[in-house]
Amino acid sequence: MRLKDVVHINRRTLQETTSPEYGFHYIDISSVDGLGDIVVPEASTAFGAAPSRARRLAPAGATVVSTVRTYLRAIGRVPRSERPLVFSTGFAVIEAGPRADPGFLYYLCRSEPFVQHVVARSVGVSYPAVNPGDIGDFPVDLPPVEEQRRIAEYLDAELARAGELRDLKERQAGLLAERAETVLAEKVSGLFDEHGSISMRYLWRGIEQGWSPQCEDAQADPDEWAVLRTSAVSGGVFDPLAHKRLPADVGPDLRYLIRDGDLLLTRGSGSPAFVGVAAVARTGGRRLLLSDLLYRVRLPESWPGALLAQVWGSRPVRDQIALLLRGQSGQTIKLRGQDIGEVVVPRVPADSRPRLAAELEEIRAVHASAAARIGDGLDLMAERRQALITAAVTGRLDVTTARGAS
Repeated sequence: MRLKDVVHINRRTLQETTSPEYGFHYIDISSVDGLGDIVVPEASTAFGAAPSRARRLAPAGATVVSTVRTYLRAIGRVPRSERPLVFSTGFAVIEAGPRADPGFLYYLCRSEPFVQHVVARSVGVSYPAVNPGDIGDFPVDLPPVEEQRRIAEYLDAELARAGELRDLKERQAGLLAERAETVLAEKVSGLFDEHGSISMRYLWRGIEQGWSPQCEDAQADPDEWAVLRTSAVSGGVFDPLAHKRLPADVGPDLRYLIRDGDLLLTRGSGSPAFVGVAAVARTGGRRLLLSDLLYRVRLPESWPGALLAQVWGSRPVRDQIALLLRGQSGQTIKLRGQDIGEVVVPRVPADSRPRLAAELEEIRAVHASAAARIGDGLDLMAERRQALITAAVTGRLDVTTARGAS
């Protein structure tokens, strides 16, 4: 028996004859995450103003499966809503038939065998997608409906408890981030108070932006050339693997060769939080080039890039940057090089700079280590959650006794 024998796939669709005034909440691909949570927008959309992709009507309790970038596991259960919910055509909407319990169907679609079935049938490299018909070909061996319902109720209860623990962990991560920001802000504010300030344009030897030829959306081998993505810097810690491969028939412009110790700043992004972020390059021996959405600040030897990168991540400096950004959210927001020159940093004496760079790096490293441990805990919880779902819906776990079935 196949999935399509016991469910309905995409049976409710908004037709072109739908009234332009028909209102609903539109759910796009980004509104469903890998844990199955669905974010319903507060504002409603009229059919006449909606994107052409807004076509999949979904009743409460149905399961939605993203048919694009299937490896992200964007599979959710449709919540109740006063207004109709309409999903992007990038989703397959699956409704249970008489032989399937809606709750069990949702967990079945989140199980590892189903996810692997969908991923294996996805076509494409950078934007893999699966045909809804291939989803319907998933082989199923359903227990009686009452047993399905019992399994779904068990998983509802267990995952609700796990969700409470996950929320606590995420809250802990948020508090840790706030604490790290506060500690760094207090330290940098103290440096301003003690040493005064100096504008970047009186400190640097120059600033340059890079080059962005047409590149391949793939990771380069260590002996191949690559152009950095903005994300190589926007996290505040340099990531040499965040790049695009330079085509073999395009020669590298060596003016933009990245060297270890270079201070890099993000020039543009769709989010203000990721503009003007600094990181010090550590290439790991890779052949990397500066892109046109990144700046390289040339510093005298007396100013460690590691010190300025940490200072640039502090609230006293980020507040200055926020006033200099150009553009609106949703577009590429940019920071001009001449504006960077007006940003002031603490005028730390030369003999104190190496020590302070080490102190600020230690502050960052301590909090980063604690955040990594919380992240590892969240990853482990997600793995256990996935294993529990798979075991329950495949019959390897007897939910009556909550132990492995013999």
